[in-house]
Amino acid sequence: MESLNCPRCGTEMVSKPLADGQVSQCPDGHGVFLARVDLGSLIESETDWHRNASQHTAPLPRITADMTAPPAGKAPARAWVETLFG
Repeated sequence: MESLNCPRCGTEMVSKPLADGQVSQCPDGHGVFLARVDLGSLIESETDWHRNASQHTAPLPRITADMTAPPAGKAPARAWVETLFG
């Protein structure tokens, strides 16, 4: 994919690998550009992520009186796309 400029600010967009293709992203956060074939790959990956998201949950721990709250962590991604740009 050739170099692209952001239509909003004119800054050169940064290319990142995306599954089997690439996504170009404005470094100032103004948007992304995907080729049509890469969009199809993204949709397939998103579908797979949702299909498998609930299978990797940890069992609940046994609650005891001496337990303390775990440290606050990063909120889990709501979609696979968030894992790309988070």
